[in-house]
Amino acid sequence: MRRVHVIVSGGVQGVGYRYTMRIVAMEAGAAGWVRNRRDGTVEAEVEGTPEQVDELLAWMAEGPPGSVVENATVRDAEPTGERGFEVRPTA
Repeated sequence: MRRVHVIVSGGVQGVGYRYTMRIVAMEAGAAGWVRNRRDGTVEAEVEGTPEQVDELLAWMAEGPPGSVVENATVRDAEPTGERGFEVRPTA
């Protein structure tokens, strides 16, 4: 299993990024969470097989229609065995 922590910047709030990401993650079978941050970025943790995580990272680099992803900072995190994918409140 692989887990990553991601911060995405650009025009990524107010465009359905978090809710679309939840759908994409569930379709891919990945676990984790996503939330807006007060600084205008989106923060997420994604866990799954390397292929599932790579699929989500590729989607996050593009985002949903209407978004403008300028940068995605990815760092490895310790897998937790989390199940499901949730949209969390703004942090």
